[in-house]
Amino acid sequence: MSFDAARARMLDRSDKLAAARAAVEAKQLQGDGLKRLGGPVVSVSGLAYAYNANLNLDLDPLNQKLGQIGQALPPSIQGFIARVPIPQLPNSYTLNRHDTGTNASVSAVWPIYLGGATDAVRGFVSARTREAEADAEQASHEVDTLLVQRYFGAQLAQRAAQLRAQAERTIAQHDAAAQKMLAAGVISRVERLQASAAYEEARRNARKAENDAALAAVALARTVRAEGRVAPQTPLFVISAPVEPLGWFIDSALNRHPGLEKVAAKKSQAEQLHEGEEALRRPQVIAFGTRQLKSGNADWVAGLGVRWTLYDSVDRDALSAASQRQVEQAERTGAQARSDISLLVERNWRALDNARRQYLEMQASVELAREVLKLRTSGLREGTSTTLDLIDAETNQAKVLTERAQAANEYVQALAQLLESAGLSDRFSDYIARADVKVN
Repeated sequence: MSFDAARARMLDRSDKLAAARAAVEAKQLQGDGLKRLGGPVVSVSGLAYAYNANLNLDLDPLNQKLGQIGQALPPSIQGFIARVPIPQLPNSYTLNRHDTGTNASVSAVWPIYLGGATDAVRGFVSARTREAEADAEQASHEVDTLLVQRYFGAQLAQRAAQLRAQAERTIAQHDAAAQKMLAAGVISRVERLQASAAYEEARRNARKAENDAALAAVALARTVRAEGRVAPQTPLFVISAPVEPLGWFIDSALNRHPGLEKVAAKKSQAEQLHEGEEALRRPQVIAFGTRQLKSGNADWVAGLGVRWTLYDSVDRDALSAASQRQVEQAERTGAQARSDISLLVERNWRALDNARRQYLEMQASVELAREVLKLRTSGLREGTSTTLDLIDAETNQAKVLTERAQAANEYVQALAQLLESAGLSDRFSDYIARADVKVN
């Protein structure tokens, strides 16, 4: 699998990126949901009801009044009334009313002016969306760097395992030859033991390198969500010429680094919170209305309401000053972030150039190790070198070749770190195409 293919697969299947994209979509949907905040709200309400009401009336006072009516009449009439009995009312009477019915109405409320509070809310949500987008961009850079670490790290581990295995096989042959030479009396027992100890050490190093390569391969496969083993096809590389100058990377970082965009989003959030605090000081104007949903002479009401808080137990001046300090905090944080990012870019740029120089300068060590191995091989045939000398030369060559491959990997990792700090992780493949040194 090539690096570009591995990257495309990772971008499509990364859980980290999927989570970041979900966070962005959530914030965008929140912003969509609040686009009409502050507009009219229309609602319909309806109810069905039934009631039963009882009213108890005390009739004793009325009975007493009726009994006193005859006393106020002339004597001649009193005698007549006395012969005619006046009916008595009951002591109490209960009135009962019961009914059922329905009612429906439509209502509308329209906040005409809220002092800018709705704009502050929408601006705050928009700033949070930009923050989520910056986090998603940072996550993309991070997974790109992680892929570089594991893709080329697996390749380096596999190369180290191959070199160690080759050294083990060669030293095993020398160990067997040393045993024959001991039997023939050509070498001493001490030299034989030294050859045996060198072989045991080579075996341990080979097993360790093999385990490291297996673990690195598993990490790479899981990074790209592959079911089986992944064989990297893009080799370790080095660009022998220096890359773009430091200032170019710093300018790119100050324009593209997602950390700065996140700080800017935080500042915008603080500004919108401050604007929201100021909106609470201003008057609020709201229109309202409601009407029954029925034909004929329906009840309705409409009006305009104004509210202005003249005094509040909350110290609005202190809260406004606090939100303003948050804006200043965001500004200071942004300035510090620009300084830190510039320093990070310079550190990574220098690490990249140092790795490039180190790889190129190791060519002499590689050539020396090869020449020493040739010399020890011919010397053993001619009797001027011992088996132990040849084993040391084999071990040293494997060590030098591994260290040079490690230097190439350090160059690749430094390049990935530099591009991440400059906001250019997506251009890593461009530098692969520019490489003039391939460590196959």
